[in-house]
Amino acid sequence: MISEKEENVLASFFLRVGLAIAFIYAGIAAFLNPEAWIGFIPGFARSVIPASILLHIHSVFNVLLGIWLISNKKIFYASILACLAMVAIIVFNYSALDIVFRDIAILFAAIALTALSYQRR
Repeated sequence: MISEKEENVLASFFLRVGLAIAFIYAGIAAFLNPEAWIGFIPGFARSVIPASILLHIHSVFNVLLGIWLISNKKIFYASILACLAMVAIIVFNYSALDIVFRDIAILFAAIALTALSYQRR
């Protein structure tokens, strides 16, 4: 039987890896196939900065956030950032709910990681 602390470490590990895979995949996929991702950039943002530049910035952000999550350093802050990123994606793409519904599950995984990592702070 494993202790509660060991359970939390294991849960944190799986949440971190799962979130990291989602963020890293999205970042790399957007670099490799930008046409498939550029439509998710909100119109108001496109009017300020070209969509291709925003997509590259967001892709780099996703990959760096994924690496941060895997690093297990200051995970509370990384998970808060993951939550904020997912809320923004959901809010700005709510009209595509048939696709974005998966992001709601990712958001709740990030919330769970935030709760677990808050206990460790």
